[in-house]
Amino acid sequence: MSVSRVIVRTADFRLAYRLLASLKARQVRCAHLEQGTDLPPSTLVWLASHEEVEAAADPLGIGATLESLESDIDRALRFVAKGGIVRDLTFGIDPGPRPGLAWMGDGRVLGTAQFESVDAAVDRICVLSDEIGHNSLVVRIGDGSRTISNRLVNVCLARGLRVERVDERRTSRGLPRNQHHASATKIAQMDGAPITHKQPVVPTPGEVKEVQRLSRRVSGGQLTISQGLAQAVAVGRLSMEEAIDRQLQRVSY
Repeated sequence: MSVSRVIVRTADFRLAYRLLASLKARQVRCAHLEQGTDLPPSTLVWLASHEEVEAAADPLGIGATLESLESDIDRALRFVAKGGIVRDLTFGIDPGPRPGLAWMGDGRVLGTAQFESVDAAVDRICVLSDEIGHNSLVVRIGDGSRTISNRLVNVCLARGLRVERVDERRTSRGLPRNQHHASATKIAQMDGAPITHKQPVVPTPGEVKEVQRLSRRVSGGQLTISQGLAQAVAVGRLSMEEAIDRQLQRVSY
């Protein structure tokens, strides 16, 4: 990627502080300019409040708010990516009931997200791969939660994506539990073993019990889906919502 600094140019001190802190956390080169200061010639994008961007009438400006700050930065980084071709676009997925996703351009984190389903995570990968120009693309998937990992592999292969499997034992050191975004970023940064064929999806008894536990949480403690329905959710034949609806229908009879 052509790496020019992302400029923060706003009179809103709180917004500037939060933008700069988030950009630095993503290891993005950034700088803060006073409102009205001329932008460097190499600038591809700058961030400010919506009002300041509208007043400047500059197509390189992207409006941001404290509430939508992370998604505003994602949009800015995608804009930067379009200004030059990313050689290597890399996605990392931390498999689980709510998969964590990270995407990187030439070794730099462009964004992270978490999803409610396997399909939703792969849908985002396809959208981002269309938005960000690139020469090569790989999806790296952790090997934890093997059933969900295999489902992710199969859906990615069906979408024509290049897939690698990463040993997650090397990614979790020093990370708090449930830090799926951080784990996904580590997965994206590590070389994996290429996967080219469809993988078997056979849930373990522990994975079935975990789906049942999750069904109690999703239903607000109203019910626990059966083992058969939990297996169908684990292999991707049913969504959790569909399984809960079917369980409710059974209970009502």
